[in-house]
Amino acid sequence: MQNKIIYWTATGLISLMMLFSAFAYFNDPTVSEGFNSMGFPDYFRVELGIAKILGVLVLLLPFSPKFLKEWAYAGFGITFISAFIAHFVNGHPFSAIILPVVAGILLITSRIYMSKQAV
Repeated sequence: MQNKIIYWTATGLISLMMLFSAFAYFNDPTVSEGFNSMGFPDYFRVELGIAKILGVLVLLLPFSPKFLKEWAYAGFGITFISAFIAHFVNGHPFSAIILPVVAGILLITSRIYMSKQAV
């Protein structure tokens, strides 16, 4: 029972973070400006927002096959590593640099506890 609580807490937090960021990608002009200031094309922001929504659906829907969940974890992991590097290299504030690290820790926790229980 404790494994299930840890799994759903970590997975729920990651899912909320991804949904809030995807929402911001589509609705917050400062996010668009941030992507542009780091040299990313605008279509990348849109692709990333769609991918985050799809990844959340895969993680939360109980009938999603395990191999799809593994791809969602891998995709989110790559996203967090890339975000950390992009914020660090561009000299952004500590809060922007540390957020992908926190998200990565939650993601790893979710993935570990997915294996410890039947999802």
